[in-house]
Amino acid sequence: MAARDAEPPELVLRGIEAFNRGEFYECHEYLEDAWRAETRPIRYLYQGILQVGVAFYHQSNGNWRGAVGLLRGGLKRLQDFVPEARGIDVERLVRESEACLRELERLGPERVGEFDTSMIPRVRLTRER
Repeated sequence: MAARDAEPPELVLRGIEAFNRGEFYECHEYLEDAWRAETRPIRYLYQGILQVGVAFYHQSNGNWRGAVGLLRGGLKRLQDFVPEARGIDVERLVRESEACLRELERLGPERVGEFDTSMIPRVRLTRER
């Protein structure tokens, strides 16, 4: 079975759960460990999700530059895994994250605090566990 088709490892699942709870610092910890442990290109899927999560961490702290930069970087990483990888709906995550990026760019650094956090996507699995 190719790495792309395998189920997500436990660290990735924990990272996704933290992401979906809005615990972006914890998400970073889990996904960084998974990213470092993986040697195959699938590691960049984990890095992309990690970067998107850290972008929202920066947004919550008013760091527009960090939020926009990490969203752009995370989206670039995730593009190679559309539409799905490891049972993760990457296409939806990309689409919803792109909408967040557009909104943050529209708001600019002076209004980053006005970002509607209900726009923050959830990482969704495409398969039942």
